[in-house]
Amino acid sequence: MISLQLSEISLAFGDRDILRDVTLTLDGYSRTALTGANGSGKSTLMKIICGDITPDGGRVIASRGMRIGYLPQSGLLYKGRNLIDEAETAFERHLVQIHRKEELEELLASSDESDPGLKTILEEHHAIVEELIREDYDRRFEAIERVLIGLGFSRDQFDAPCETFSGGWQMRIALAKVLLGRPHIVLLDEPTNYLDLEARGWLEQFLKDYPGGVLLVSHDRYFLDATVKEVVEVFDGSLKRYRGNYSEYETVRKEELVSLMAAWEKQQEEIAKLEEFIARFRYNASKAKLVQSRVKQLEKINRITIPETLKKIHFSFPPPPHSGKEMLRIGGLNKGYGEHLVVKQLDLLLLRGEKVVIAGPNGAGKSTLLRILAGIDHHYEGSVEYGTDVSIGYFAQDREEFAGSTATVIEEMEASAPSPIIPQLRNLLGAFLFRGDDIYKRIEVLSGGEKSRLSLMKLLLQPHNLLILDEPTNHLDLHSKDVLLDALRQYEGTVIFVSHDRGFIEHLATRVIELSAGERARNFPGDYEYYLWRKEQETADGETAAQHDDSPPFSKQEEEIPREGKLSWEEEKRIKNMVKELRREEERLLSEIERLESKAGELKSRLERPEVYSDPVSVRDVQALIEKNDRELQLFSQKWEETAETLSVYEP
Repeated sequence: MISLQLSEISLAFGDRDILRDVTLTLDGYSRTALTGANGSGKSTLMKIICGDITPDGGRVIASRGMRIGYLPQSGLLYKGRNLIDEAETAFERHLVQIHRKEELEELLASSDESDPGLKTILEEHHAIVEELIREDYDRRFEAIERVLIGLGFSRDQFDAPCETFSGGWQMRIALAKVLLGRPHIVLLDEPTNYLDLEARGWLEQFLKDYPGGVLLVSHDRYFLDATVKEVVEVFDGSLKRYRGNYSEYETVRKEELVSLMAAWEKQQEEIAKLEEFIARFRYNASKAKLVQSRVKQLEKINRITIPETLKKIHFSFPPPPHSGKEMLRIGGLNKGYGEHLVVKQLDLLLLRGEKVVIAGPNGAGKSTLLRILAGIDHHYEGSVEYGTDVSIGYFAQDREEFAGSTATVIEEMEASAPSPIIPQLRNLLGAFLFRGDDIYKRIEVLSGGEKSRLSLMKLLLQPHNLLILDEPTNHLDLHSKDVLLDALRQYEGTVIFVSHDRGFIEHLATRVIELSAGERARNFPGDYEYYLWRKEQETADGETAAQHDDSPPFSKQEEEIPREGKLSWEEEKRIKNMVKELRREEERLLSEIERLESKAGELKSRLERPEVYSDPVSVRDVQALIEKNDRELQLFSQKWEETAETLSVYEP
């Protein structure tokens, strides 16, 4: 079996030890996650394994002929070839074999049966042919198509020059080449950063089936749980191995932290006593020997460090300003570029407190829709009406708000944070990965990811009642995501967001809006689990017709009435969520009915005015409005009755 072993690997940058006597073994069955705080040495360790960095000490021992594939976090750029030709370069290692095979075939053509070297030539030729068959070289274009489609490319893009693809798609090309190369060990450093949910799902399955070892770094908990069987934590220069997926690692690590915290607190008390004694008697000549003794004791203490990833920081939003019950009303929204519609016939009533995720593949118009709702893009058809006293906070990855700023990170935050928050700023900055001296960095020298995190943090500290967030979890580690998720779940305002982090979506969304380019937008009034269940049901039943936004979320035809007997935990949870969303939908429909009844009264009063009933044209116009309002009232009343009836089936 192939294997790769790191033996006593050490590396230091200046006076800082990054890795100390690290040992790790990987083989063809490894499904290993590499975790640890930012800057702990995860990427450095991967670069040592693939040979990009030479360690100060120790050895990397690999089986003979082992191939290692490595995907870095960023920085790869391809040009000079079209997409499919660039993907085919993943098979270049076979070119030597192909050339040798052709040489042997020429020798065979010029040889006869009496040639003493014929047997050797035939054996070598056979070995090469067998190797090419085993590596599916003749079927390489099938593999290329399967991987490129899986990662989100369309067949129309296969002939496109690589230089026409953006940075995120460049990294998808790099990932495709690594996977197509079929290395014995695959090293993936944040492979999901540029993938949408569909591509992440495809990659999960690919890695499960992959016939080689996998070592990966990811800040997507769901992805890790689905792909790994062990976790290796990099902490304080050392490695520690944990069996199981990432959630199981977190459970064990939290239990360890209890005893670690107790030991840390005891040590902190000891340190405080020593430091107090030294400070008290430092200038007392009669106590000089005792002071020196305490100083030596202090220097000898092997200080316990608490992992940043396990320090719990709780963050609460400023109370959102008061607003009306209705936050946003969208009617017949269409948005396109030329003949290409990215948002089609979206109708939506958004109520205070909802958490809505916009779902759909890349290019479906998710970010475009958020820009419309945030008031950035005004070129669309249909209506977007905001409720009373709605205050919008909008976050976008490509939004530049720090141009020309000479402030430091801490200065920028202190200038914009509400006074009650200022004492918490350092902890909050730490939670958003600005730790130690990072808070004194000038904004002009920050990377794009650092500026993005700072922009998100500034937005969250402002008092808004409607947050529109486009990929808020990008550039955050798992710990930071947990802090953000906890704060958003407790947030009393309304949230509309796009995310490619499935775990984040599952724990936050209470409603799903699905966009699909060229098709009508769909509204799923339930959490993400319900959305996936509905999609699975439609696939199983062959249902492809989209439901109108105002359709009741459930009906007796759509949902199976629960049978008597004990239900599974998953079924109980689904029904509980279903009831919650049915009640929410019932409330929304009653609100619509109340509005339409009020409008009916206004229209009838208008018809009784002399200036109206004396004008036949005005009478006709008002009567047309009354008839339209009556039809809508009848439709909403019918839907409310259906929803109430379905609710009565599920409610205890």
